[in-house]
Amino acid sequence: MGRGAAWWFMLAAGALVAAGCVPDAPVTGRSKAAATIVSLNPCLDAILVEIAPPEQVLALSHYSRDPGSSSIPPHIAERYGVTGGTAEEVIALRPDLVVASIFLPQPTRSALERAGLKVATFGSPVTVAESAAQVRAVAALAGQEAKGEALAASIAAAPTIAPPPIDALLWQPGEIVAGETTLIAELMRQEGFASHAAARGLRQADHVTLERVLADPPQVLMVAGDAPGQRHPLLDGAFKPMQIAAFDPSLIYCGGPTIPKARARLRAIRAAAEQML
Repeated sequence: MGRGAAWWFMLAAGALVAAGCVPDAPVTGRSKAAATIVSLNPCLDAILVEIAPPEQVLALSHYSRDPGSSSIPPHIAERYGVTGGTAEEVIALRPDLVVASIFLPQPTRSALERAGLKVATFGSPVTVAESAAQVRAVAALAGQEAKGEALAASIAAAPTIAPPPIDALLWQPGEIVAGETTLIAELMRQEGFASHAAARGLRQADHVTLERVLADPPQVLMVAGDAPGQRHPLLDGAFKPMQIAAFDPSLIYCGGPTIPKARARLRAIRAAAEQML
């Protein structure tokens, strides 16, 4: 399932820039409650559709219409307009505010600002706390502080999991693993899983073959990709030394409202593992 090289780079690089989880420019002028918004980033899309009414969000990023890159259910994404991310499309909509990744190309940003549009850019949070802060920041720009606070509160509370942690490997699209300084890694730790990848010296985006998985199996293998090795018949339940569970890739890359969904899936996997171990 491809997300595109540019999309992958944006996520991987954004995860290294914790400071980018707050906006870099205030919004002035019209009342924030009335500000109309265009989003150029799928993770910001997911926040906006939770906290702002549809009439306030003039367009989402085109990524949210692609099942391979969206964190929004298709039936919800279809309610909103989209742009391809060009300055011309955004300027034609005349929003009060444009929200985007910190990796928004400078020529695009310059064109938007020359047209008189306010632009706020955000990085990719690498902790739950950073994600909650980002939700509050986006909500403040949108004039939706109360809804933002409710969403932030729903994602910020960490559970109390009794030890011992369960050894688990999250096998992402492309047969790679997540680094330990990623949001999904923190969620796994909070939900009672120990990183099989970290214990073996693997780092962000390291490749893991099916042969390596079978030779040194974790207690729980979470399969979030569809590469040939990840669809091998051995993973249909016949391989007994580990529990195998599907994990939706859309739960990996964004914070905000994705966090409660990811927690729910991790809890279900842990509950099933506890019964088997």
